[in-house]
Amino acid sequence: MAEPLGNALNRVARRKARTRAALVRAAQALIAAGRSNVPILELTQAADVGMGSFYNHFGTREELYAAAVADALDRHGALLDQVGSGLDDPAEVFALSFRLTGRLHRHNPALSKVLLSAGVPQAGADSALTPRARRDIDAAVRAGRFRAPDAELALIVVSGAALCLGRFLHDRPDRDDAAAADQVTEDLLRMFGLAAEEARLISRRSLPEVDLADPGPDRAPWAGRGRLRPPSSESG
Repeated sequence: MAEPLGNALNRVARRKARTRAALVRAAQALIAAGRSNVPILELTQAADVGMGSFYNHFGTREELYAAAVADALDRHGALLDQVGSGLDDPAEVFALSFRLTGRLHRHNPALSKVLLSAGVPQAGADSALTPRARRDIDAAVRAGRFRAPDAELALIVVSGAALCLGRFLHDRPDRDDAAAADQVTEDLLRMFGLAAEEARLISRRSLPEVDLADPGPDRAPWAGRGRLRPPSSESG
């Protein structure tokens, strides 16, 4: 008995999705290893797919790497959205996202390196974490929690701080990642107009238990370490 056409099409679509995901994961692993200039043949071998399969999904190696970075950023952003969904104060949403992203660099160094490879985004970028950061800043401004006369410049400052913090933590393994992330968060909150005492309080609140090293079965197999520890009351 012939297989129904709909089932056959679904099976082909699932196979194509698996192939694309394998290529993206292979590219992410190579980016994390600092080997983004490998031949396409090596990419397909790492993904365990045929050379022809590559061109069914991507026209160039650069297209694949762009997709790999966007995938990593979107997945991390989705995690931040999920964790922050129960908060009413947009200032706390912003702080939570920045603090968790700061801790990511130690708990999940492979994913961190992929995120850092994106560099500082343009203020008008419509992909990756930029729209989420802009959304959180705008929400805090509308609620009267932040003062940011120029939202584009505010976004550049936040993006630059996040990027530099990540690279700093990779370069300085002796520094406490939680304390550093919380201090930078406090400084940003004060820059946005929060009083010093409130900025410190928000940036030192207990964090939800999130295993940044275990993204789950549907996400890339990042290599990382452990769960988040509670922030120290002596941080900063």
